[in-house]
Amino acid sequence: MQHSSQNEAEPFLIFGSPPIEQPEIDEVVACMQSAWLGTGPRVARFERDFAAYQGLQPSQVAAVNSATAALHVSMVAAGIEPGSEVITTPLTFCASVNAIIHAGLTPVLADVDPLTQNIDPAAIEAAITPRTRAILPVHFAGRACEMDAITAIARKHDLVVIEDCAHAIETTYHGRKTGTFGDFGCFSFYATKNVVTGEGGMITGRDEARIARAKMLALHGMSKDAWHRFGDQGYKHYQVVEAGFKYNMMDLQAAIGIHQLARVERNWQRREQVWNLYMQAFADLPIGLPAPPQTDTRHAYHLFTIMIDETRCGLSRDAFLDAMNARRIGTGVHYLSVPEHPYYRQRYGWRPEQWPHAMWLGRQTVSLPLSPKLTDADVQRVIAAVRDCLR
Repeated sequence: MQHSSQNEAEPFLIFGSPPIEQPEIDEVVACMQSAWLGTGPRVARFERDFAAYQGLQPSQVAAVNSATAALHVSMVAAGIEPGSEVITTPLTFCASVNAIIHAGLTPVLADVDPLTQNIDPAAIEAAITPRTRAILPVHFAGRACEMDAITAIARKHDLVVIEDCAHAIETTYHGRKTGTFGDFGCFSFYATKNVVTGEGGMITGRDEARIARAKMLALHGMSKDAWHRFGDQGYKHYQVVEAGFKYNMMDLQAAIGIHQLARVERNWQRREQVWNLYMQAFADLPIGLPAPPQTDTRHAYHLFTIMIDETRCGLSRDAFLDAMNARRIGTGVHYLSVPEHPYYRQRYGWRPEQWPHAMWLGRQTVSLPLSPKLTDADVQRVIAAVRDCLR
């Protein structure tokens, strides 16, 4: 391709590169010098700070090592009997479905609304059977699901609601934070997320007893964590009261998260600026753009996804991905619908056509860089590349 040689000097623009600044670097160094690397005082501080940000008490949050772990532990802590059905979206990362499977439960998919790309409450209602025990809505790309409708369905059928908030740290719906509508909220601090710890997650919940159980399950099912066992108050014996997991967050991770969370609003404002620049720049192109945020909600602007329909654009989604890569710009695909993957097709007999909206979106979607690290020049580079690819 003739254009790639002239671009060799341009650095590759990484998709989802996290903004790491000096305060978290200093905190990690201080953590290493303290020799307390595992779960300890910095995790406790990060939990307190996150609880405050979500408008919760510290006893209503539990830090874990991933949002996948958060989802798994939440389902176990909810006491859902094995073999029960959990309804979720087909337009999500595999972790949403894998966590249901690991909890000994059966995933059931309900299609998305083609405009919002979030799970459709009418499809949830249609998917309920006598075996349904929970709904796992995913706030896709940072846009809140229709939580009024979903919580009404849950009340009517006596279902647990576990919100997948991996994309939705800053999201609000009708003035309330996502993650506070359901019985549990599950957040991600993975390297590409809006608050970063490298790997990491958080469980939030209304019921302090269930959060206490989740916390215990996340560290082997032991009654005392290591910080309290080996602290300066003298040795404390622990009792294993359940067969738990190894899902605890480390102080090394929390050291990053404390300062990331302190800048969450500043970073959100920058992503909103980039989002708006994209919306203006692409308004005249033959591509699908994200729906504007609904009134009385706050979008977290985690992903900026465009739809490449070959009949409208003159090139396929995958050809567009290759063309962007040739211009040294990283992109993502969020997501191929879950039933496109061979494991779920083989295990459950799912076919993508059963959830046509998710299938159609999954085959056309491209995520463009939206990191708060992007300079105005970076944003113009992305805009120029998209326009150039579609010329």
